[in-house]
Amino acid sequence: MDITLAKTFLAIAEAGSFVDAAERLHVTQSTVSTRIKALEDLLGRSLLERSKSGATLTPAGQQFHKHALALVRVWEHARLEVGLAETHRDHLSVGGQLSLWDGFLLHWLAWMRQNIPDIAVTATTGSSIGLMDRLIEGTLDLAIMYRPTNRPSLIIEHLFDEELVLVSSGSERRQPMSDYVFVNWGPEFQADHALAFPNLRLPGLSLDLGAFGVRYLLETQGAAYFAIRAAQPYIDSGELVLRKRSPRFVYPVYAVYPEDRDEEAYEPILESLKQIAAGL
Repeated sequence: MDITLAKTFLAIAEAGSFVDAAERLHVTQSTVSTRIKALEDLLGRSLLERSKSGATLTPAGQQFHKHALALVRVWEHARLEVGLAETHRDHLSVGGQLSLWDGFLLHWLAWMRQNIPDIAVTATTGSSIGLMDRLIEGTLDLAIMYRPTNRPSLIIEHLFDEELVLVSSGSERRQPMSDYVFVNWGPEFQADHALAFPNLRLPGLSLDLGAFGVRYLLETQGAAYFAIRAAQPYIDSGELVLRKRSPRFVYPVYAVYPEDRDEEAYEPILESLKQIAAGL
């Protein structure tokens, strides 16, 4: 299938009309219509419902949407690797949940550039579900996450246990739960947090920034849960206070990669991850 057809379909789905999609793609509306007709002929299903107000996805279109996204990602991934082949001996596409980059994966990236510079690295963030989907479709070679799901053809390897602790800015005498900030560490943490703090189900401020949220506490008074590895430097400097009597939450972190891989190429990469994890 011509990848242009999938891109055109996605443009319409995002823009909500053939006219707006044509403007985004810098082609005529008739060209957009011709491409969609060709795509629908290939699939044997109507993908879009046309109306005066625009275009909406049919049930078949809703099903095809996720596949169109995957097709475009695979194509772009292939183009990237082919282009990099002239300057690098290999390419590694790695993804990790946002909270795992600061204080862990960024250190690992620095190690990669210093020790294996002839391997090009593409790094991205994503949810555990999204990272798993990309591993399955082949546009991701390695993923680091908290709660992977068992999938055929994928290997899941434990790296370390993430410990979340309550820290606060201000003096030690200050009440730790005043100006409380809820940092979203995933559904497991949400459930555990609700049990531990039933009166904090509706906090005034919620952040979905992972370890980067520490910077908020450094600029204003507040309290929040963060990974001890991210908060420890600020605890040592006295900028943040560790609330030792508050509940702690522990979640394992895993590396996930294809079972069908070049073991010789992966060995130093995985070993470096383990060494950096051990240093935490």
